[in-house]
Amino acid sequence: MSVGTERSLGVYVYGVVPGDVELPEDASGVGAKPGEVEIVRHGEIAALTSEVPLDRPLGTPDDLYRHQSLLDATVAEVPVLPLRFGAVLTSTEAVVDELLAPHGEEFLAGLKELEGRVQYVVKGRYVEQAVLREVLEEVPEAARLREEIRDMDEDLARDVRIRLGELVGNAIAAKREADTRALLEAVAPVSLLRNVREPSHELDAVHLAFLVARDRQADLEQVAGEFADRWAGRVEFRLLGPMAAYDFIVSRKDGG
Repeated sequence: MSVGTERSLGVYVYGVVPGDVELPEDASGVGAKPGEVEIVRHGEIAALTSEVPLDRPLGTPDDLYRHQSLLDATVAEVPVLPLRFGAVLTSTEAVVDELLAPHGEEFLAGLKELEGRVQYVVKGRYVEQAVLREVLEEVPEAARLREEIRDMDEDLARDVRIRLGELVGNAIAAKREADTRALLEAVAPVSLLRNVREPSHELDAVHLAFLVARDRQADLEQVAGEFADRWAGRVEFRLLGPMAAYDFIVSRKDGG
């Protein structure tokens, strides 16, 4: 890999992998055509890299997709410590001197801990009409206020609408908590670690990440499938993975 003397190119780093890793010839990534992803090795560890132009800002949907796709394809073969999106260093020498060499022991320990483990993500979003129907059936005050609004002047109904919105929001939050707890309990026996992600939408039902041993992938997929069937018509359910362990990378710099 060449880096111009004017530093017109930087070295994008996707993640850290075992030093003996091999990539398919058509591997591609951020700013890289097929075959242009390179491995920078240092002892027992290595970094997945590609050149990127420094005059082009990163962060397009395609950039994010390529970053994650390369890591997720790699984790199918070897453990991966993913770096945060957008990590760019000045040269391959900097990748070794500033990243791999100073943190080699930490990275090696992390790779050994992730050996034979992958991440899955479960995302569920309530079907709006279905969850509203549940709320109106279960919260008498919400049902009463909804009926009141039907015959009220728009200006007069403002405060009532605010109160109704609060009741519905609180009820959905309680459902989210209960549904998340139910899924966590069901997946606990087949997963190693679990992480509850913050909701990104008011209708989010569940958003969970699981670290799973490769030999338990089918078990997790079965549990997820059972919940998808149980919640059909109520929750739009997605199971994503296997993928790199984005949610379960813990720094050991402080000895933790």
